[in-house]
Amino acid sequence: MDTDGISVILPAHQEAAGIGACLRALRDQRLVPGVSHQIVVIANGCTDATAQLARDAVPGLTAAGWQVVVLETAIGNKIAALNLGDAAANGGMRIYLDADVVVGPGMILALHDALSGPGARYAGARLTVPPARNLLSRAYARFWQRLPFVATGVTGAGLFAMNEQGRARWDQFPSIISDDGFARLNFAPAERSRVEVSYAWPITEGFRRLIRVRRRQDAGTAQLAEEFPDLQHNASGDRPSLGRMLRIGLTDPVGFAVYAAVTVAVRLRRPSQGWDRGR
Repeated sequence: MDTDGISVILPAHQEAAGIGACLRALRDQRLVPGVSHQIVVIANGCTDATAQLARDAVPGLTAAGWQVVVLETAIGNKIAALNLGDAAANGGMRIYLDADVVVGPGMILALHDALSGPGARYAGARLTVPPARNLLSRAYARFWQRLPFVATGVTGAGLFAMNEQGRARWDQFPSIISDDGFARLNFAPAERSRVEVSYAWPITEGFRRLIRVRRRQDAGTAQLAEEFPDLQHNASGDRPSLGRMLRIGLTDPVGFAVYAAVTVAVRLRRPSQGWDRGR
């Protein structure tokens, strides 16, 4: 392993629509001088052109200074894909990236700076949601982005990174719903930082799908609390207070109404189990 190198772990399930933009954004990054840079794409359970589009992007990525590995597995499971990617990674610093996320200019340099130095470190970035086509999704995203955990915190949604010391805190990712939540809770708040470089994280389209995704997210949070209670001391500040939500809601009553409606709908039905595509 190249302890100074950087590996991007990129699981991709049926991501033909988004993986091209994701990889182009990585191709266009300024890289860290004197450091190896690797991308590991894990096309898992794909019946579309995800893997071929990743292979098509290899020449451009290679010319830009990246080493690229494209793996394919018939198992459509994100946790299994993450573990396959980790096994193939050669960099000590790891960036875990969803294949429908587009990182902004300067992301690799900023994450490298945030994760350099002694001790275990974890980093995220400034999450932005592109305008959704569906009006309800757009209102939900507008309100959700203003919640403190998203607006100023280190969410890890769609993108999280850690240095070699941090990644050594566990072996393989466990079979859980919330991989980003598990990773983040392995670090105390003082060990986490956020770089002020934006990345585009698309919201799911439509009220029914918002409910399904939110139900999965809530089930993932509950699973972490049940199976990893020793990590819960690192969860402080994850959920906004009702008072804070109401204050934000006064400035965006439509967004608050949609967010509240999704929350109520989720609680009326039993949470789903397992992993599926989150957006």
